[in-house]
Amino acid sequence: MTPSSPAQRFAFKDPRIAALEALLCADVTHKCQLVDAIDLDQPIDTVRALIESPPLPHSPGRPVLPELVSPTALKLRKMSTPEGRAVLLHALAHIEFNAINLALDVVWRFPNMPLAFYLDWLVVAKEEAMHFGLLRDRLHELNYEYGDFVAHNGLWEMAAKTADDLLARLALVPRTLEARGLDASLPIRNKLANAGDKRSAEILDVILQDEIGHVAIGNRWYRYVCQARSLDAFETYELLAKQYNAPTLRGPFNWEARRQAGFDERELARLAG
Repeated sequence: MTPSSPAQRFAFKDPRIAALEALLCADVTHKCQLVDAIDLDQPIDTVRALIESPPLPHSPGRPVLPELVSPTALKLRKMSTPEGRAVLLHALAHIEFNAINLALDVVWRFPNMPLAFYLDWLVVAKEEAMHFGLLRDRLHELNYEYGDFVAHNGLWEMAAKTADDLLARLALVPRTLEARGLDASLPIRNKLANAGDKRSAEILDVILQDEIGHVAIGNRWYRYVCQARSLDAFETYELLAKQYNAPTLRGPFNWEARRQAGFDERELARLAG
């Protein structure tokens, strides 16, 4: 990378402004390059409300493909075939692509948080971009590309619903929707391994360990905001889940991963019913 390249110049921006620009980038390769180029050592203006920027689209920058459809339109494929495994890996890659945008969005959208908040979510964005790259490379090895199959947009739809309240965003995206990945990851990993796809299983091992950390960040900052607003974290979650019609969580649950991610025993007991 030459000093005059766009990504190199991008690295010297305030990371919150850089996060907004990366969020709006529609090219998946360039988006990941921009995320990687964000310099965490640059000064961060934690106070500025970037909503003063030009009007934003309803959704983040994304390519024309994959076509977005209802979750009910997605079809299961047999894991015993390369195409079936590619469909699964494509779905996971789409989740990671959305996760990049979710982390970038929380960085630029919500001002007046401690510096550590922005650094945490910028690290998450970088790790999500790495996950996306691993899955996209694996798709290439199977002769497929991101965009070859349809996908759904459930993660971003919840982000849009919680755009005006950081507490709701933290409660219902990392602590609810992304935490579901902790439960699903190990069974999916085992299915891939049992189908003889060792490389894909190894990628899922990497992603699970990182995602435990990401959900832990969501838990930590959710509790921070609850404390700042003098709210009970447990009761507030129940209210927010009802207010925003969050999906009902059903097992089996990865109890150990959830404990590592910071869910307490009262929260786990609620899941257990």
